[in-house]
Amino acid sequence: MRTQLSPDGSYANEAMTCSTLDITMPPEPHGGLTGSNEFILSASGKKIPAESRLDEVNQWCQRKAKSAFSRKMLYKRIPILRWLPNYNSTDAVGDLVAGITVGLTVIPQALAYSGIAGLPAAYGLYGSFLGCIVYIFLGSCKDVPMGPTAIAALLTGQTAKGSVGKSILLCLLTGIIELLMGLFGLGFLVDFVSGPVSSGFTSAVALIIVTSQIKDVLGISAKGATFVDMWSSIFQDIHNIRAWDTVLGITCIAVLLIMRIVAGLKVGPEDDDYKSKKHRIINKFMWLVGTSRNAILVVVCGAIGYVFQSSVSAPFKLIGDIPPGMPAFQAPPFSLDANETGHGRGEDFAEMVSSMGSGLIVVPLIALMENIAICKAFSNGKPVDATQELIAIGMANIANSFVQGFPGTGSLSRSAVNNASGVRTPMGNIYTGALVILSLLFFTPYFSYIPKATLAAIIIAAVVFMVEVKVVKPMWRTKKSDLVPGLGTFIACLALPLEMGILLGVGLNVVFILYHAARPKISVERLTSPGGTEYLIITPDRCLIFPSVDYVRNLVTKQSIRQSLPVVIDCSHVYGADFTAATVIDSLTQDFAKRNQPLFFYNLKPSVCAVFEGLSPVDFVVYYREEDLDELMRERAYKPKEVLSA
Repeated sequence: MRTQLSPDGSYANEAMTCSTLDITMPPEPHGGLTGSNEFILSASGKKIPAESRLDEVNQWCQRKAKSAFSRKMLYKRIPILRWLPNYNSTDAVGDLVAGITVGLTVIPQALAYSGIAGLPAAYGLYGSFLGCIVYIFLGSCKDVPMGPTAIAALLTGQTAKGSVGKSILLCLLTGIIELLMGLFGLGFLVDFVSGPVSSGFTSAVALIIVTSQIKDVLGISAKGATFVDMWSSIFQDIHNIRAWDTVLGITCIAVLLIMRIVAGLKVGPEDDDYKSKKHRIINKFMWLVGTSRNAILVVVCGAIGYVFQSSVSAPFKLIGDIPPGMPAFQAPPFSLDANETGHGRGEDFAEMVSSMGSGLIVVPLIALMENIAICKAFSNGKPVDATQELIAIGMANIANSFVQGFPGTGSLSRSAVNNASGVRTPMGNIYTGALVILSLLFFTPYFSYIPKATLAAIIIAAVVFMVEVKVVKPMWRTKKSDLVPGLGTFIACLALPLEMGILLGVGLNVVFILYHAARPKISVERLTSPGGTEYLIITPDRCLIFPSVDYVRNLVTKQSIRQSLPVVIDCSHVYGADFTAATVIDSLTQDFAKRNQPLFFYNLKPSVCAVFEGLSPVDFVVYYREEDLDELMRERAYKPKEVLSA
């Protein structure tokens, strides 16, 4: 089918003359339909002259700048402006209770997560107060308590390899990358990490974290970058096991699991309306004890450690001295001297960054994944603004880097505590941050008596429930092929460094997506037109792009030769095409023309039609009404032939 330009210079698609639309107005290009926004057109439909395109760009920039500084955008990007004017005493009480409860959880977790990152215990506390205060102003989810998490700590340990300077710099770079991703609207990148890949990654991380803490429970020394290396190192040093640490660690794990069960127990009638005041008080007390289990255990075991520390030979390994007071507010280190590196020579900024490798991309991406998962879990069906969350956690990490914190994000376990405690707004973070500041100012001398086995038990009891075994059965029932990227990610994360494992998982997922794009489902039917002519209708179920066009062409050619009938390609589901598809359609129409076999395209979208017509294919015919098929065949003087045998 040939194309032409109308006198006013606009593009005319002759195929639309067969459209089912009833046009009562004078004939217009495309039957009165407007094209896609892929073309630079004026409001009248005419092509924009080259000299006026600069004006259009300037107008677009002015509109964007105006919207960026509008009142609506300001309220969207600084969410505190929306809820603070309506803040009341009920909100304040709810936030106070939730903030203190989360604070009792975050302090022992921050001390424990520092060990996962390979850093002194104090650095977990350093990253637990300023970032959560920044989140009050920029965060869009009331349930998110910003701070260290198990996954972020493990990724930090593998990326920075236990270097304090690199961990702090990684926090700054992670925040900058997250902020830039938010400003450029790149929150959609998290969509490339599918549910199976996320489950496989989370489960592998949980096992790696548990394995990394086994050494502290047993009181031995073990190292390793991967799951296999850690277990190999544990078995090599198993003969140095310390009985008291082992007994304390196992006892702490058991106590934590029991207290976790206690938090979910209820006394009295099942219906809350029939519960007495006594029942409610008992239930609230059990919930508070169960929720504060980490803090209670740390206090009790810290007291035990203090008592035994005064003896000649202490039976437990303790976390050691923690510097008292607040951290200095200063910029992260941009170079390391010889004493701060493991190889005995200094490193400049470029060397520090290059040594982090792919962790610079993986850490921000996983932090976003964790945060978005929390927001979705507690959003009650409301949409989640990934862009705003990127800006919030990015600014929080940038702030944390100036107080010697390592990368953090929202914690799912602490968010569950926050939600159950009745948090009303992000203001709950200020009480959590205040509690951390008080602990740094007054309680750090006492933290040094906490046994390492106790912190290891806290981590193990928290992350063991991150192993997502329960998703395997539903995945098997719904779509078994989804198990492949999930199990692939799980195995890769156990055998390889985490950043390589998650990248491999995403790669597997992309391969699956490309495979489905390259192999669209195509239905082939033999029908009869209203005029009694038999024809073959072939219907692809998706767009025609470069991975799939050869597959579609081969199938069309095979079926058309076998059936020796007129062929109709139903393009109702084809919403896009590319240059490769256009070249294949061109060669396909030539092949049909040589065989003198009719080929028609049914219900082709105008934008796709324009792509195909770019190469001016031979005998390219598009129709939009079923009754037009007989007329097109009469124009071709088509006479039915004998069907060839298969």
